Order: sequence, then C-alpha cells, then structure tokens
Amino acid sequence: MSADRAVTEQELAARLHGICFKTGPPRRIGVEIEYLVHDARNPRCPLPRERVRSAMTALHALPLHSALTFEPGGQLELSSLPAASLTECIATVSADLALVRTALRAMGLSLAGHGHNPWHPPHRILDEPRYDAMEAYFDRWGQAGRSMMCNTASVQVCLDAGYEEPGPLGHGRRWRLAHLLGAVLTAAFANSPTSEGCPTGYRSTRQAVWSQLDPARTLAPADGPDPRAAWTAYVLDAPVMCLRSPERSWDAPEDLTFRDWVRTGTPRVATQEDFDYHVTTLFPPVRPRGHLELRMIDAQPGDGWIVPLAVTAALFDDPEAAETAYRAVKPLAETAGERPAPRNPLWRRAARHALTDPELAAAATACFAAAREALPRLGAGPDVLAAVEEFTERYVAHGRCPADDLLDAAYAAPEYAADTESAAARRAADAQEAALAAEYARTVERIPGKDSQ
Repeated sequence: MSADRAVTEQELAARLHGICFKTGPPRRIGVEIEYLVHDARNPRCPLPRERVRSAMTALHALPLHSALTFEPGGQLELSSLPAASLTECIATVSADLALVRTALRAMGLSLAGHGHNPWHPPHRILDEPRYDAMEAYFDRWGQAGRSMMCNTASVQVCLDAGYEEPGPLGHGRRWRLAHLLGAVLTAAFANSPTSEGCPTGYRSTRQAVWSQLDPARTLAPADGPDPRAAWTAYVLDAPVMCLRSPERSWDAPEDLTFRDWVRTGTPRVATQEDFDYHVTTLFPPVRPRGHLELRMIDAQPGDGWIVPLAVTAALFDDPEAAETAYRAVKPLAETAGERPAPRNPLWRRAARHALTDPELAAAATACFAAAREALPRLGAGPDVLAAVEEFTERYVAHGRCPADDLLDAAYAAPEYAADTESAAARRAADAQEAALAAEYARTVERIPGKDSQ
C-alpha cells in the first residue's frame, strides 16, 4: 500500500486489525520514563527556554541505547528498545539514565520524578506545528491540555499483547486486566499531589488532568468481547487533531473524525501516512501498538521507575501472578461501572484517594504480594526484589503512596498546620468531580465506538 495515496475505511480497518494486537508468547518488555528537568540548586526557579534547548542538544550527542526525546514543556523521556527480559530492560535504561544524569550535572541541571510539575504553571519549550495544533485542539476543553503537555511526566510500561487464545496470558484477558489493574497502579504509584506549590485535592493530579481532556481520544475504547474491533472503531471515530502541511499551521477542522475524512475526501484526501500519524495523537490509558502500552503511572523519584516496571511485568507475564491479579481486580469492575477509564468512579477514586481507598488498598496488597512471589521466576535480581519489598512495606502495607510523603511535607508548613488536608484543596477537588460528572453527561454520545457505523 502506497503511503501517499487515498485509502479506504476497509483498508484502514484491516491494517489496524493486523497491527494493534500482535499476538504470541509474552517475550518482550519495554519502559518509557519521563522526568522534569530543573536547576540543580533551585528547582523552583523556572528554567529559561534557551538553557533547556542547549541541554537538549548536548544530550542528543550521548551514546544511548534508549531513544531520547523531549515533551513540549521540556520533560525528558527515555524509551527503551524491546528487551528480552526484565533484567536486560532495567540494566540498559539504568546505564542510559546514568549518562544523562552525569551530562546534566555538568550543566547545573537535574531530574525530578513527579507526575505533575509541583512548582510552575505550564510553559511550552518546543515550538513545532504538531504542538501548536495540539495546544489549540485541547484549548477547546480548557487549560488542562496545556498542563498535560508541559507539566506531566509518567512511567509507561510496554508489554507484549499475549496469546491469541484465552487464558491468563491471552490478549483479551490482558486487555481487560490492564483496564482494571490500571486503577490500582494509578493509586499505588500516585506521585503528583500539588500544582504551583499547593495541594490539589488529588494524589495523582496528573491523572486528574488526563480525565479533563477530550473524551474522544483519552478515554478507553468501549468494552466488549473483541478488543481489535473496539480499537478500530475508536481510532476511526476519534477527531483529527492535526492536518500535517508544509505550512506552519497544522490545525484541523473542528469535529472532523478520521472516518469522515476518509469518506468525504475533504479538506484533502486522507493517506495511510495520515492515518498512522493520527494514531500517535490518541492517548487512552492503555494503547495497543502491537504491544500494550500502559500509560497511567505517575513518574517516580530517583530510580523508582524500576518498581512499577517490575511489578507490572510480573503481574502480566507470570501466569500464576496474572491469574491472582485478575481475581484481585475483577471485583473492581462493579465500582468502575459502565463508564470508560479514566472517567469512571474507580479511576477517579484512584486519582483522588489512592490507597486510602479500602477497595483499592486490598487489591494492591494482593497484587504486590503476587508480584513479589513471581519476580524470581522472571529472573529478577536481589536489587529489584529489595526495591519492590521496600516500596511494599513503606507504602502498600500502610495504605499509602509516594504522594502521601509529599502531602505530609506540604501540610507541615505553617499555612496548613491546623488542617491535615487543605479545605481549599478538598473544595477544588469536589468541584472538579462535579464538573467532570456534568461534562460526561453532556458528551456521552461522543464516547469512541458508540456510533461507528
């Protein structure tokens, strides 16, 4: 198929069916880790754009095995190559991260692992047509889009889709597991409770931000027995964010879905290359890209990314742990209800309350125990086991998450000394919950896959 000729719906659907879930034995694993870049001596001081761009240029010269990219606000991202084992993945990314940290240190810069920038309002560093169009598109839903683009950072775990047939490692089961376990991972690793120096009322402000964006490209696809069909409908029915052009502006007509673009051939004919690019502008919590990309985990401090990577890999790729995890999270479906993640009650409770929620805490306890038992079977070394055990004891066993440490420090400040949780933060979170519920009711007809014919 030529990349620059007009394509049909049938061709696009067939392509998605062929590439979105590449089934087979789970053998490969990958991770994408993001950090905020800040001044090593004063992280609260915003970095000049020129200083960040100079650092970008220097870092691109490093001999890294992982792909090095930057998000619109200057967040640094390392994306591993697919690794044959958890141990290989951790070793490769750790070596690359050490090189990056050394180079940044020489420039007076450092990395901070926060799911959402705790200090600064959104400030875009990268001026590219894609990001101009993305900003204009998300501005239709308020300021959350700019916050997502410039102020958020995550740990994304990439796993094989699984076997074609049913069972603990079957792709259908893994797809279902990802959308229930995803709420548990959001809660356990929540690490973004503040914005511009103030508590927001959420333990994962990053996840709260994602829940405010365009539902047609950030919700999970419609639930159903066939993940391929659901994903195909989702992609075709999602609005087009960017129309790539030799011109500076890539803005797309409002409410133009890719399905409409293909059917009408306006504002120009849609090509395979346009379609492949369109897929990169969709941001559900779990994205099928041949493999499964789990996108719900907040960035972690230091080398804390190793724990969510190890725990998630164990719960998906070890058959016994996968079965235990599925049994632990299956009851959460009742709490989630019919709304897609991340706007359903389960995911919103995960973002706001994390493991202080008893149901999520119980599921996390069972899942972390299963992961710890499974990790030696995946070849995890003593350092990885020790990191998982330390995290479990420090947080999961006590119904806490990394955000709780940050909140303890914030509420110890004089302005919060008389209140264990800021009343202003609670009111803000309550108002946002009400607004999300109302907005969901207004836009329910736009949920991807609801009307794909």
